[in-house]
Amino acid sequence: MVAPILWGQQQQRDMAQTSDALTFSMTDDLAYVKRVVEKSGTSFLAGMKVLPKLRRDAMFSIYAFCREVDDIADEPGDLTERRQALQAWRDEIDSLYAGAPNREITRALLRPVADYDLPREEFLAVIDGMEMDLQRDMRAPSMEDLTAYIRRVAVAVGLLSVRAFGAKGEEADQIAFSLGEALQITNILRDLNDDLELGRLYLPKEYLEKHGITDTDPNTVLKHPHLPLVCQDLAVLARERFAKTRALLDKSTQRRALKPSILMMEVYERTLDKLVEANWQNIDERVSISSAAKLWIFLRYGLF
Repeated sequence: MVAPILWGQQQQRDMAQTSDALTFSMTDDLAYVKRVVEKSGTSFLAGMKVLPKLRRDAMFSIYAFCREVDDIADEPGDLTERRQALQAWRDEIDSLYAGAPNREITRALLRPVADYDLPREEFLAVIDGMEMDLQRDMRAPSMEDLTAYIRRVAVAVGLLSVRAFGAKGEEADQIAFSLGEALQITNILRDLNDDLELGRLYLPKEYLEKHGITDTDPNTVLKHPHLPLVCQDLAVLARERFAKTRALLDKSTQRRALKPSILMMEVYERTLDKLVEANWQNIDERVSISSAAKLWIFLRYGLF
């Protein structure tokens, strides 16, 4: 009976060592994810930090994934290589959902995917949105194309995020959908100059033509005297989406879980207000919300 006992003891030691290695790997992966988030300088880092640890880890991992694929779309480089890099991420998402991820971010996502039922198709939708930036000349897209783009790069992130926050069901998805559209439209109106540097112009063609702008060259459009009229019209659309989100939140039974969504809505609505007030007269001057204003919002909703 001695040999079986010794074998059992060795097996237990091996299993313990394997568990220790996995724990170390997970800790290392989460540290990598956190570095990506902190390096990004996102204004929502503080908001994510107040989430319970496991949900915070999930949001850090979701955000890090978005940051990495977004960098592929935005950074200069060979177009074919960048497309291959996005395809590699699609393959990696397949590996994640097969339970065998290979990268730090997807290893960090392994538990959130299982715990919060994060939809695989939404990760792939984000990648598809980045592919649109590569494959299409994103200069004055049609409203149909812009809506599809926003669905992929913003709404998909919202649908992942609300699950990580702890909200679920059709009600939470509707909030993620309308808020995702509102946030992305605000981003477009805020980042005109940044997008210009990438050769992009996300203002929809129909809005430009309504105000007599037929050129789609970003430099020409951003110098056109009717640019503020186009932006004001698009701001109306953003306000409609914010209003819809607020109405959904007011009757939601999951407001507590959705506090991070409320925070984002408040910050972005204030950003939109400042953009409208400035009337896009100096688009090279970035509009942002002061730290004091953000702190007040955090305190108002009990995020500190």
